[in-house]
Amino acid sequence: MRAATHRIRPATSGDQAVVERIVHDAYRHYVARIGATPGPMRDEYRVRIRQGQVHVLEDDAGIQAVLVLVREADCLLLDNVAVSPAAQGRGYGRELMQWAEIAARQAGYRRIRLYTQEAMTENIAIYQRYGYVETHRAEEIGLKRVFMTKPLGS
Repeated sequence: MRAATHRIRPATSGDQAVVERIVHDAYRHYVARIGATPGPMRDEYRVRIRQGQVHVLEDDAGIQAVLVLVREADCLLLDNVAVSPAAQGRGYGRELMQWAEIAARQAGYRRIRLYTQEAMTENIAIYQRYGYVETHRAEEIGLKRVFMTKPLGS
């Protein structure tokens, strides 16, 4: 069996519905666990796409994953990584996280940061394995978040 080819590209306005579906499908199982709608499910993807913050990973079957990156003054915010449940286990999430670090370095940032829900313990463990360290915890928009950062080597 031949491995699927894939690429990462900026999202276009025509991708909005697929982006929203992937985010919804990837996060919906967390609603009951955290007792609220996760932040990524609340985002306005039309605006984010127009601002150039959304990238998609596309394979032979179509868009399989979403990456949202936000440029900040001193670092790049890895705002969201969402992989379609049907495409999970293929390494797409890991690849998008690595791609985000490369993009951050190319933009001249010395670190990348992210935040996740306190109750999303499996995500926290994944981020720690990738070298992110917790900086603090806080509640924002009614969500208990864990903030993490990773220094980027040159």
